[in-house]
Amino acid sequence: MSSDAEISTSTLVCVPTYNEAESLPVLLPRIAAVAPEVEVLVIDDNSPDGTGAIADGFAARDPRVHVLHRTGKGGLGAAYLAGFRWGLDHGFDVVVEMDADGSHRPEDLPRLLAALQEADVVLGTRWMEGGETVNWPWPRRLLSRAGNLYARVMLRVAWRDITGGFRAYRSTALQALDLATVRSEGYCFQVELALRAGDAELLVREVPITFVEREQGSSKMSRSIVVEAMRRVTVWGVIRAFRGLSGRRRRKAAAAVGPRPGALGS
Repeated sequence: MSSDAEISTSTLVCVPTYNEAESLPVLLPRIAAVAPEVEVLVIDDNSPDGTGAIADGFAARDPRVHVLHRTGKGGLGAAYLAGFRWGLDHGFDVVVEMDADGSHRPEDLPRLLAALQEADVVLGTRWMEGGETVNWPWPRRLLSRAGNLYARVMLRVAWRDITGGFRAYRSTALQALDLATVRSEGYCFQVELALRAGDAELLVREVPITFVEREQGSSKMSRSIVVEAMRRVTVWGVIRAFRGLSGRRRRKAAAAVGPRPGALGS
């Protein structure tokens, strides 16, 4: 789907928030410093710590900052989907996913946007040459590496960081992913969108990023997020394997039967 034409500078960075009152005031100026041409949409799930009000203050001072208030904590996947719809409705050419806690460095954003000039989707990748994690305890590194390896094997994909959440999409790519039917959350949301991009034959590239363990607030990682990812990836893997086996059987059966009598060339 990608073309050689340069993308527009109409870029929206979607930043979901829940209790990020400490980290958001640090993140927004960093984004503005490294990519002053982009706009930011803060998607706040009614944070009890006042994150939404802080975002409103930034939006009042800077026309490049927008805020989408949601009524409650609806999950990461749902927040991103709401942000994607907002971006598409407002005519942005590029939409970016980015965490609010500082784990995704704004300094890596220009690299993602540059790579998008020759791709439909760009995945920021921790587990490739040039990528790294900072201040991550070894159990988290092990969990991430193991989760990515499991997804690669089960889903038969080559991407090295299919669970990462720092990504850039052309709007045309998002429109091709049938977002209305996405139901996943957490890690699994990222896996599902990458999988859909591959199935839609979009051009997907990976670029290295540095992932930094958050310094303020608490991680949103939970056992339920990990369990959901394992369950869904396993189901998707079994379905894809069955479809592949069924397709091979149909091709073998057709080859064994040969051309129908009277068919062209018989």
